[in-house]
Amino acid sequence: MFTPATRMNLSKNEKTALETLARARTTTQRTARRCRVILLAAQGTPNRAIARQVGVSRPTVLAVRAAYVRGGVGALERDNPRHRSRRKLLPALEKQVIETTLHTKPPAATHWSTRTLARHLGLSHMTVHRAWQDHELQPHRVETFKLSQDPNFEAKVWDVVGLYLNPPDHALVLCVDEESQIQALNRTAPILPLRPGLPERRTHDYERHGTTTLFAAFNILTGKVMGQCLPRHRGREFVRFLQQVEGEVPPDLDVHLIMDNYSTHKSPPVQCWLKPKKRRRFHFHFTPMSGSWLNQVERWFAEITRKRIRRGSFNSVQELEKAIYEYLAAWNEAPKPFVWKATADSILEKVKGCKELNVTGH
Repeated sequence: MFTPATRMNLSKNEKTALETLARARTTTQRTARRCRVILLAAQGTPNRAIARQVGVSRPTVLAVRAAYVRGGVGALERDNPRHRSRRKLLPALEKQVIETTLHTKPPAATHWSTRTLARHLGLSHMTVHRAWQDHELQPHRVETFKLSQDPNFEAKVWDVVGLYLNPPDHALVLCVDEESQIQALNRTAPILPLRPGLPERRTHDYERHGTTTLFAAFNILTGKVMGQCLPRHRGREFVRFLQQVEGEVPPDLDVHLIMDNYSTHKSPPVQCWLKPKKRRRFHFHFTPMSGSWLNQVERWFAEITRKRIRRGSFNSVQELEKAIYEYLAAWNEAPKPFVWKATADSILEKVKGCKELNVTGH
């Protein structure tokens, strides 16, 4: 015998709304179950019978009925957040965990894990985890950095960032570089396409079919890119690309080219190309040594690599170059400049802090 339950009184509109919500494809299973609970309660079904039919516990049935009384249909679609009390670590114990994490290493390993440190200190791994979480410690992670040793680092940062934040009037600012040794790789078996429940799959091995070099100039104001694929990346190839740039930019504008310190950019053929009076409108600006991250075209190279090259399969260099030019054309149909916000002061301050950390080790 089931305990009689109080019948819930629903209006015709309420019943229709609940039935519609329970059947809708976009309704979550949890919400649909709650609707069924209320509909059965409106029929006078006992709470235990409702729990058995819907597949929930009797306390859940009672909670759903109470929620509906308080908030109607909307209450069935909301999930109340659970508030769980969190035990606090003793200060001495927390200090021990943090000090050991920061200043020691486990035997025959490079870093602690929650479990190795827990065994070492005789604690539970969750205690270690909470201490790390409170102090934002992540021993499993590692990041790389490179400090420039360029004696003119500060002046070059001011020069390049000044062009980004305050470009000169009647001039173009182009970020220029080359992505060399782009390989035309073809997988040894056909790529298996994306399917429901399965990602795209490919073999780990591949065949090489040659390389190409992509020269590119990124317009910081419009986001448009001028590009040219050439077999090598010597001074003479760079001059060929500069000739393309010269032909595509308006003749009445000065052209400021931001580039890194690669020897190709300073080679004799390039210096000879700059000598004629008509090319005095071209001005070269060099990023600091080990500071190519200041060059915005590097960000564009990351885009084409991620979206077109890395996962591509090419039977020849010609196929690879065709794919590159197709991506260039598609990009230039709707170009998008990158938003540069960092000031020279903020960059220099961060570099200063990094150098101080490098000296102290903390």
